[in-house]
Amino acid sequence: MNSTKESSAWKINGFGVLPILLLFLGISSWYLFPFVLFEKALAGPQLWLGSGLFAMAGILASGFFLVDPNQARVLILLGKYIGSIREPGFYWTIPFIVSKRPVSLRVRNFNSERLKVNDAQGSPIEIAAVVVWRVIDSAKATLDVESCRDFVAIQSETALRSLANRYAYDIFDNTQESLRGNPDQISDLLKQEVQRRLDVAGVDIIETRITHLAYAPEIAQAMLRRQQAIAVIAAKERIVEGALGMVEMALHRLSEQQVVDLDEERKAAMVNNLLVALVSESSTQPIINAGTLYT
Repeated sequence: MNSTKESSAWKINGFGVLPILLLFLGISSWYLFPFVLFEKALAGPQLWLGSGLFAMAGILASGFFLVDPNQARVLILLGKYIGSIREPGFYWTIPFIVSKRPVSLRVRNFNSERLKVNDAQGSPIEIAAVVVWRVIDSAKATLDVESCRDFVAIQSETALRSLANRYAYDIFDNTQESLRGNPDQISDLLKQEVQRRLDVAGVDIIETRITHLAYAPEIAQAMLRRQQAIAVIAAKERIVEGALGMVEMALHRLSEQQVVDLDEERKAAMVNNLLVALVSESSTQPIINAGTLYT
């Protein structure tokens, strides 16, 4: 696809042409005023001169235009792009045959609808995002796409769907990125994805942010129980891992400092007691061994 690139258009200060317009209007009024007001007959040269000057004033007037702050004008001459004007002010350019299309350069927001998609694990989720954008190339935004605003909306939602399909809603092992667990990284990836799709429209993406993320209502309760189960398993793994480390450290210190000499059977009993005490969710009651009573 042939891409249009923005360039500067020819124009002059409108206040420089305005006196010429007023001069033409003044002279034409001088000739035509008696005829219009008093219905006096005019000589042929006077009528033609007055009418010609009035027509030229009308032609000159069609060349004036304003450029507001944070706005651009795209100029098209006989179906060909001839440039854009970004600087605010009052200008004059080729009259009649030039189309002067306004393009807003202001920062704008796009709030997506809540999209229902499947994440990387196949679970249906609801996701929405806000995209902050602005036009940086007025020629592309006007001539290369049908409607810049609609193009931004459709491509942003497409990028959001694509990103949601590549990542899981949540992962508890911290080895992979997830939509819920890595919001900043996901936002950066979404910005890159949207920017890649909108370069053709001359749009710059300032920021993207996930505004809504949840499981679909029909599986929300089931997934909540699944999350709780996964969280419990992950917590148990951490507890067991920590308890084993503490038991290993205790046995090593006892052996190193020769506090007590334990055989394999007593080591096994001690490991069992320590693991029960460390892993148990309820507080344990110690039993003091006061020795053996012989009768």
